[in-house]
Amino acid sequence: MTNRLENKVAIVTGAASGFGEGLARRFAEEGARVVVADLNAREAERVAAEIGPNAIFTATDVTNRSQIEAMVYAAMQAFGRIDVMVNNAGFTHRSGDLVDVDEGTFDLIADVNMKAIYFSTLAVVPIMERQGGGSIITTASTSGIRPQAGLTWYNASKGWAITATKSMALELAPKKIRVNCLCPVSGDTPMLARFMGADTPEIREGIRAAIPLGRLSTPLDVANAALWLASDEAAFITGIALEVDGGFDI
Repeated sequence: MTNRLENKVAIVTGAASGFGEGLARRFAEEGARVVVADLNAREAERVAAEIGPNAIFTATDVTNRSQIEAMVYAAMQAFGRIDVMVNNAGFTHRSGDLVDVDEGTFDLIADVNMKAIYFSTLAVVPIMERQGGGSIITTASTSGIRPQAGLTWYNASKGWAITATKSMALELAPKKIRVNCLCPVSGDTPMLARFMGADTPEIREGIRAAIPLGRLSTPLDVANAALWLASDEAAFITGIALEVDGGFDI
């Protein structure tokens, strides 16, 4: 441990499992105080308890603006500042024909993967500006760069997240707020089965075969990339979509 995030406070959404849990744990290992936010309150509480006294949890539905505001308020009450906002919560439809995705599922994808970024930005930017700067990181996807058949509406939401990241970076740079996103390839997380349509050894092997480094991504892969972007080592880095993909997008 090198305390690369010492004295920093980070909020991580979707932090009760998968990439988000990996991010929260890795940030805490490097000295950050962490807000573990997730719709699954029981699992968020578990992750925060296992991290220890430098973490709190919030039961947060990121599609609800008032709950996002309550999450930010809890962070300020507990730790007095917010240095890093990680928009990690995500949702996808099951891989399949684009015309078979119902409107409710489409709306949920848009709300979780897009509108939640808008809500969190409205809540944290004034705080970061008063503090003299900050870092916003979004978990996008390789699907936003190299769309995958069967995931059209999810692909589109992640492409939106990448474009929003770059535009936000331009607009917020004068406020010393850096904005970046991560583009992981498929990982062994609870969402994997939905990405694949069905979870079989043959489908998993097909995904691995398409990745030059020969494996799926892990929460630690994504957490280490986010750690760098959140740290002062990346002080001159803004507006990037960092591919964490084992060469998939080459």
